[in-house]
Amino acid sequence: MPEMVEAVELRTALLRLRRASGLPVVFGGLLQEGATGRTVRIAELSGAVTPALRGLAISAGSGLGGKCLALSRPCAVTDYQASRHITHEYDVPVSAEGLRSVIAVPVVVRRKVRGVLYGALRESLPIGERVFDAAMAAARDVEQALAVRDEVRQLLAPPPPGPSWEEVRAAYGELRELAPKVLDPGLRDRLLAVCGRLESASGTAPALPGVALTPRETDVLAAVASGATNATAAGRLGLRPETVKGYLRSAMRKLGAHTRLEAVVAARRAGVLP
Repeated sequence: MPEMVEAVELRTALLRLRRASGLPVVFGGLLQEGATGRTVRIAELSGAVTPALRGLAISAGSGLGGKCLALSRPCAVTDYQASRHITHEYDVPVSAEGLRSVIAVPVVVRRKVRGVLYGALRESLPIGERVFDAAMAAARDVEQALAVRDEVRQLLAPPPPGPSWEEVRAAYGELRELAPKVLDPGLRDRLLAVCGRLESASGTAPALPGVALTPRETDVLAAVASGATNATAAGRLGLRPETVKGYLRSAMRKLGAHTRLEAVVAARRAGVLP
């Protein structure tokens, strides 16, 4: 199931790339770790007229995509078959599809390459800035989706022996920070539902009568509970420090707290935070 979801994210990003860039062919795949090393298997294509590229396993260092994978940075050629800057293990399938000018962009999550996106022309023309920007934006879409899914998968995984409740609280705070940044409303609702499950799992009493924090007030309190300053919380949540102060003051007033620490303690006792 996770693989199917990731395939949908990849396919959606590639379609956005094709529309935004005007490239006739886009394709890509995610990293697979195996006994033979790191490979990216081309799983999604749009605009291809032959099956030559589908299922192709790209090894680190081989071809344009392999160079992109090895260097963790975008790479491009204006004439694939004639380029002296890449190896040519994949010339046959690339020629079969009639591709000449190609760009490859890595999908990087926490400094680790997780996949490669490609865009290509059937003419030998330079890759313009607009195409480059569109490819980078598509890669960021996939990066964000994978990062969120990693967090959810880690959170829902069976806990290791001797789990630390503070680690759970830290994960809760990270999810509260991620949720407002997720564009997909369905995925955002699922993240907030997981946050609700964590609040319920805290073992605290139900929320006290009259304590009704807004989502943003809860986000700010979760950040404060992790030890973040107002400036740090603002950076994490994409808010101004003054706005964070306003949310914090409002939450403290609702909780009857006079300090940041009192607010966090009161929120946990009220079942608002885990």
